[in-house]
Amino acid sequence: MSKELSHESIKRAVEEKYAAIARGEMKSCCGTPSAEDDELYTLGTMARGYQPAELAAIPEGANLGLGCGDPTADADLQPGQTVLDLGSGAGVDCFLAARRVGPTGHVIGVDMTDAMLERARANARQGGFANVEFRKGEIEKLPVESGTIDRIISNCVINLAPDKRAVFAEAYRVLKPGGIMSISDIVSFGAVPDSVRKSAELWAGCIAGTMDRLDYLALIREAGFQQVSVVREVAYEVVQGPDFGFASITVWATK
Repeated sequence: MSKELSHESIKRAVEEKYAAIARGEMKSCCGTPSAEDDELYTLGTMARGYQPAELAAIPEGANLGLGCGDPTADADLQPGQTVLDLGSGAGVDCFLAARRVGPTGHVIGVDMTDAMLERARANARQGGFANVEFRKGEIEKLPVESGTIDRIISNCVINLAPDKRAVFAEAYRVLKPGGIMSISDIVSFGAVPDSVRKSAELWAGCIAGTMDRLDYLALIREAGFQQVSVVREVAYEVVQGPDFGFASITVWATK
């Protein structure tokens, strides 16, 4: 039986994989099988939901195809707002948000991977996005002051965090009263096998770290969020697992 994974080993596996993606050494993050799980635990094509015209207006290298939705579509972004992206990657959602909040608004992307931050900052310079900044940090301990954020977005990242309770507590802390959180993520349903849960590679592949859909929503409410609702949902097929599965959901909640 696979041994329990420590939080540090999970973070190391995630960081190594996303650094390789940022450097162009890998193309996919989601559903890569491990050597022992070669029956392809795969999520297949993700439901990104971006509009082609929107993507054409941001730097080409910003969209690495790592999302599972479009959280910016449901975040009610308005000119002048301050937006925080949890796990900003190469910056695609930050740049989409920046165009909506305009020059009087501000967008902060937080990511723990140096290679991703370097790529995101280069994209910001290339696109002339003066209202976007990228900070190094973990989403379980955000480098952001309390009560300063109007909108929080995140795209297929929270499933990668070992301590999701801390993520939602931090999101609640930094959000202003009346602020909105709009996040797209992968969740599970049914009894996911222990062999999957204990695979570091499948953690980095957006699968092993997924929470049960109902437990995920309950954890958001436990953090203090109100009006928690699923606004979009796409179920994925897996080759193995007739008694369990995975889905992409976009969740809307307010403080």
